[in-house]
Amino acid sequence: MSFSRDAKLQILALEPPTDCCGLAFLSALFHASGEIEISGGKKRAYILTDIQEIYPYINKIFHNLYGDFMELDIEDDYKINKTVYYRISLPEDCTDKILKDLGFIDSEGNVNLSGEIDEYIVKSECCKKAFVQGAFLGSATSSIRLSEQANKKTNTGYHIEFTSHSHNFLQGLSEILAGFNIFPKLVERKNLYVLYLKEASQVSDLLALVGAYNSVLELQNELAVRELRNKVNRQTNCMNANISKTVEASLKQLEAINIIESTIGLDSLPSDLQEVALLRLANTEESLDELLKLSKIKLTKSGLNHRFRKIIKLAKELEE
Repeated sequence: MSFSRDAKLQILALEPPTDCCGLAFLSALFHASGEIEISGGKKRAYILTDIQEIYPYINKIFHNLYGDFMELDIEDDYKINKTVYYRISLPEDCTDKILKDLGFIDSEGNVNLSGEIDEYIVKSECCKKAFVQGAFLGSATSSIRLSEQANKKTNTGYHIEFTSHSHNFLQGLSEILAGFNIFPKLVERKNLYVLYLKEASQVSDLLALVGAYNSVLELQNELAVRELRNKVNRQTNCMNANISKTVEASLKQLEAINIIESTIGLDSLPSDLQEVALLRLANTEESLDELLKLSKIKLTKSGLNHRFRKIIKLAKELEE
């Protein structure tokens, strides 16, 4: 599963926004991935998405606002690169009212496809957050690949972008994000406009804003691992083999500790192993000698190393 898809599913696990925030969410979703068809004076509006789980989520929002349900269609015509796209349609008997509420029909009944975001849709901070969530679900993609997903030849940066045919929509979204101290860049790429973030801290802030908290933790862990590995590489080039060996041992210990923490938890360790595990987590780069100086453990270097070997052995057993 891609990083961005996982983040979107985390949003869909949250409680759906209600009232004015529900309108803001739906408005952004239509801006990002909606289409409006006009034929014989009648309007049809629908959302195209490759995430089937979005249907029950927006159905709850729709039911809360209008007491009705949308219609979910799955058509082979919407297969792109073997990906099935789902079409979620508005009920025809109330399409005009809903589009007006979402800011796509003006007071004179004219369809507004300018992409401009109506101020009343995002008048409060909670509505702005809901709007960003809807935009994220509708058009956000990511090139982020975690270490366990990437191969050695992959250039793994930090990149999240929103794409749209509407400059006005992305410009408005950019201004909303700026209010949360998130500052993306807007560029034109072929026939599309792209609003993107490349700094890891800004990507993390965006994920936190939309409620993808597990992705925030994964990204922060990835940053820590990469930083530690970068330090290892720098040390390999400028320090002696003993220091490199110390850092490599630290990495093995940290990886083993993380495996134990994510499976059975550090609390399940015997007190002597738990003590050195917590010591290593608090001091990721120190040698065994330095750890002994920093701790109150009455132990020799050999004894400390023996405890870490036990931790590494347990981690390997848990992976099998």
